[in-house]
Amino acid sequence: MGVDAFAAVCCAIPVLVSLLAVRVAYVLCRSGLPPSNPHAVGLRCLIVLGSGGHTAEMMNILTELQKDRFTPRYYVAALTDNMSLQKAQVYEKSLIQGDREKIIEGAQFMQIYRSREVGQSYITSIATTVLAVLHAMWLIIRIRPQVIFCNGPGTCIPLCATAFLLKVLGLGWSSIFYIESIARVEKLSLSGLLLYKLRLADQFFVQWPQLQQKYPRAQYAGRLM
Repeated sequence: MGVDAFAAVCCAIPVLVSLLAVRVAYVLCRSGLPPSNPHAVGLRCLIVLGSGGHTAEMMNILTELQKDRFTPRYYVAALTDNMSLQKAQVYEKSLIQGDREKIIEGAQFMQIYRSREVGQSYITSIATTVLAVLHAMWLIIRIRPQVIFCNGPGTCIPLCATAFLLKVLGLGWSSIFYIESIARVEKLSLSGLLLYKLRLADQFFVQWPQLQQKYPRAQYAGRLM
């Protein structure tokens, strides 16, 4: 009986691997295609913020979005980033007309663990990376975003990877839009390079024409700042 069970497992593994490969190919082929309902409203939107200029660039991008279409909006920043969510809250309050004390509707603000802090040793970063990945998985499963906007902070990698995994497993579909920082003139950031090489992003935008020439699957969006 044990031999029969082992043989069955050995036969099942290639089938499962083949099915997984087909599913990955399907997701990669479908990624980047126009949405089936381009005028859909009420799209759950996850916005990844980052310290430094990442948040300033993202807030500038958000001003061009159709607010009624991308709602509710979930803002996510690193646990040690004390400024980004404050800027997002100020932005959301600016959208409210009249009563400034009104609770912000259609927006939530969350924090996520970093995989590695600046100056942290690589040995200790193993545990924090595992924690960050688990936290990202929990957030994505909880929110089930339909659209993800990110522009470079490392916190976007576990979030986008989890969203891509859910697409492969057929548990949800998130359109991932990555906008490379304007500070990246000659080469992509590490986050951008990973998303580009692994094909995790549905749409990949750069702000310099020479970057688009170097990475042909990227789209030149012009300067957004």
